[in-house]
Amino acid sequence: MKLQFQADNDLDQRIVVATKRLDAAIDFQTAPAAQLHDLDDEQVLALAAEQGRVLVSHDRHTMPAHFEKFVQTRTSPGVIIVSRRLPIGRAAEWLHLLWAASEAEEYVNAVYSLP
Repeated sequence: MKLQFQADNDLDQRIVVATKRLDAAIDFQTAPAAQLHDLDDEQVLALAAEQGRVLVSHDRHTMPAHFEKFVQTRTSPGVIIVSRRLPIGRAAEWLHLLWAASEAEEYVNAVYSLP
């Protein structure tokens, strides 16, 4: 099954746009579309899990710890942490590559970081 992405509130939305420009078939839901405003990390992880979406975030500080706690009792499609130093185009290329070359099952209960 192909990856489906969920943008976290903190993710630069230009990454979502740039990724979808590379292939319109990529399912990448924005934070506003998922109504993530005012949700804490645990709630965001739960919503992404319910929808079978890999969460894409810039949050290196709190998200990994919340994720580790979350997967102790639930299954998550995974989290991808994108460095804020990574240019938007490069981030989009990495996400496109992951979408094109891997299956969703490879990310279950795992955190991956893009350089």
